[in-house]
Amino acid sequence: MASPQSSPPASPEVGFPASPVGAGSDTGTPWREAEGPSTAELLTQLGEDRLWLLRQLDSGRWSEWRLDLAALERELGQLIDQAGERF
Repeated sequence: MASPQSSPPASPEVGFPASPVGAGSDTGTPWREAEGPSTAELLTQLGEDRLWLLRQLDSGRWSEWRLDLAALERELGQLIDQAGERF
């Protein structure tokens, strides 16, 4: 049985590993743990994740949740825009 701090297995539906559990593990992030990501780095990553989600929705993935996920994607885009204006 896996320890509570181990990463969840990759989801075959999604095609990439799930997010690791627990702080301090080597997650392959572009920033070092000691300094943490800057606001600009976080906004950039959120924007990239939003675009990935949008591409997945446009390709027909998760059709049963399309409307809800599209609404969340729009809200995320607005949040990113507002945070970028304040940054």
